[in-house]
Amino acid sequence: MTAVNPPVDQPEAGLQAVLFDMDGILVDSEPLWFEAETAVMARLGGRWADHDQHALVGGSMAVTVAYLLGKAARPADPAEVERWLVEAMSGLLRDRPLPVMPGARELLGQVTAVGLPHALVTSSEREIMDAVLRALPASFPVTVCAGDVSACKPDPEGYLLAAAKLAVDPRRCVVVEDSPNGVAAAEAAGCLVVAVPGIVPIPAAPGRLVVSSLLELSLQRLQAEFARLRPGFWRSGPG
Repeated sequence: MTAVNPPVDQPEAGLQAVLFDMDGILVDSEPLWFEAETAVMARLGGRWADHDQHALVGGSMAVTVAYLLGKAARPADPAEVERWLVEAMSGLLRDRPLPVMPGARELLGQVTAVGLPHALVTSSEREIMDAVLRALPASFPVTVCAGDVSACKPDPEGYLLAAAKLAVDPRRCVVVEDSPNGVAAAEAAGCLVVAVPGIVPIPAAPGRLVVSSLLELSLQRLQAEFARLRPGFWRSGPG
């Protein structure tokens, strides 16, 4: 991995990296997930509703498959159900325009322009992640998907792995997330969280910034919020 120099105005002990979730943060993929899950549920002889999707936001493929099978009217092999879901979602991502979340390109552009390390951390499978990145289009110095970890969000492994690959302190990373599972994972990893809730609410909490849209964010604001919420790391660094 090529080393990335910090921006010239970045204090040595300040913000080291920005870690992005994918679904619901960079792209508005939840409607496509709902369509794919509905199609798979139909193959299983059941029905899918909004509350079912809400229960799975930010979760792993294994959790989604188990939930689908729990509602199924007929049995199926979990591996087969996973294949159906990946194929359905990959096809939708290939054939449909993928709406980019407002402000996503701008924030990514600012982070990239100054050379600040950044990563994509998703619970989606690699095939789906790659399809999303092709549709954006975008590239990240580091990506972490479901196949890279032994446990997906809300486990912190993905964010800890991304920080390790970037050679940064997770406590000096800002994570941008939209789901309760993602927020729990990032906070368990020690990261500062900026939550942009999608279809599931995320409450305010000490040390957590909650905004309604990426349009409210900029790299300058992320740096300012890090300085405000992690002052010990901004001036003097960890003791």
